[in-house]
Amino acid sequence: MNMVILGVTQLKRGIRMEVFPVIHTNFWDGVLAVPLVLLLTQIIKWITPVPKALIPSVALLLGLLLSILYSHRHHLIAGVFMGFFYGYAAIGSYSASKNSWHAFKEKVRKKEHFR
Repeated sequence: MNMVILGVTQLKRGIRMEVFPVIHTNFWDGVLAVPLVLLLTQIIKWITPVPKALIPSVALLLGLLLSILYSHRHHLIAGVFMGFFYGYAAIGSYSASKNSWHAFKEKVRKKEHFR
């Protein structure tokens, strides 16, 4: 088991392997950060004249900033990875909720409620 860590790579039995960071997730990452990004995105949408096409980019930027500057401030790679997770999870949650709400309203309008 000769393993020597050399910067971002390691040698194991003569084979060069990349070392990936261990990213620990916790309650903050899954339950609090994504809704916070979603909420902040909605607040920015309400108080500023941001075009609708740029709202997902705003959510992604907020996720990156929140992760890099607060959640994972001691590890840049983990911060960037989790920032993309926060932003894209907020975008997906908003899109899924909006589509479900529109489908529900359409069923109620057509009197096909819960068929």
